[in-house]
Amino acid sequence: MTTLLRATTELVAQAWLRGVLGDIVATTLPRDNASWMASGFVTVATVGGSANPYVPLRSPVVSVDCWAVHPGSNRPPWNKATSLAERVQAACWDHAATPRLLTLPANYPQARVLSAYSTYEARRVPDDAASYARINLGLSVNWVEVAS
Repeated sequence: MTTLLRATTELVAQAWLRGVLGDIVATTLPRDNASWMASGFVTVATVGGSANPYVPLRSPVVSVDCWAVHPGSNRPPWNKATSLAERVQAACWDHAATPRLLTLPANYPQARVLSAYSTYEARRVPDDAASYARINLGLSVNWVEVAS
């Protein structure tokens, strides 16, 4: 018996953001900040939204955190983190790139993002004890699972 895997909001958000930013997106920061010091990193978490009660359309809100670090410095690299957030915002306005079919990890069905837009302006999250720069924005990703 094979277990049926279903697409999830966090998988879809990660795949959509990887299409925008490359392979610097996950649900948690890597432990070794040297591995993402040059590029920055983006984490996602579902924070709200809804599923349509009549059709299989999902409309979640995802918290997107854009991170940057400069080891050995007390000054967070805000511009690098802000640049990542602005790339996400620009992708939301790229209407020619949506809808977009996404390939999820092995054994998961594909998903189609119908639209993506920011739900609140990118903002600084200050006072990180590790002197990381963290910019947060909200993203609504309207998507459907694609039957195989």
